[in-house]
Amino acid sequence: MQERLDFVTLEPKRILDLGCSRGGSFPGLSARYPEAELLGLDVAPAMLSAGRVPRAAWQRWLGLGKNSEPLRVAGNASNLPLKSRSTAIVWSNLLLHWLDDPIPALAEAHRVLEVGGLLMFSTLGPDTLRELRAAFSDGYAHTQRFADMHDLGDMVVGCGFADPVMDMEVITLTYEDLDALFAELRAAGSACAMKARRHSLTGRKSWAAGLAAYEAMRKDGKLSATFEVIYGHAWKAAPKQTPDGRAIVRFDLPRKA
Repeated sequence: MQERLDFVTLEPKRILDLGCSRGGSFPGLSARYPEAELLGLDVAPAMLSAGRVPRAAWQRWLGLGKNSEPLRVAGNASNLPLKSRSTAIVWSNLLLHWLDDPIPALAEAHRVLEVGGLLMFSTLGPDTLRELRAAFSDGYAHTQRFADMHDLGDMVVGCGFADPVMDMEVITLTYEDLDALFAELRAAGSACAMKARRHSLTGRKSWAAGLAAYEAMRKDGKLSATFEVIYGHAWKAAPKQTPDGRAIVRFDLPRKA
């Protein structure tokens, strides 16, 4: 996502990191846009607190470092506590697949963006953790529900964005055993949050069957885990009609020679 900003000529005054978690995107965004106000929003206050970098005592005494830390706000992506047209870039890295319905969050992103503003996001696609789903085929959900790239593009357009660009890449990680995979998923906060997940302990028989099925997929001594990463960006264009449905006709003045 950071590399995709190389082709963007915006000079934003404010950037919203939507679903910022502990602030992993902050250093890159701050370095790229040092004059921009950086605002991070996440639904989990604990994540926001975990990412704070406390100032040293000498910095506090001299009044230094106050503006170096982005502003962190606890809030819901589907009901942003921001004014309309108040942000130049909405940046969202790996948030949308956590939402039961991405459309309200995309609509809110459109609302808070200024005209000409940029939405840039990444999320996970349907092939993500396909090995895990295949191994534990016991009728329960073991991963999130991941939207298809084309469906996401339709959602973006439906929320009023223009000129959407969607692409994806498949990343395959390998592990020595399933414990290593599960430990990494837990460390990333990537437990299954679906209502259809098992709400009790997995039985010994079901667990053993799932482990055996995953082991059968071992190649070259390693267990694989697939991640389909979807990238998207789109722009907020000038409105073509008023809120009551009347068409907006613009008359541009001729350019001076």
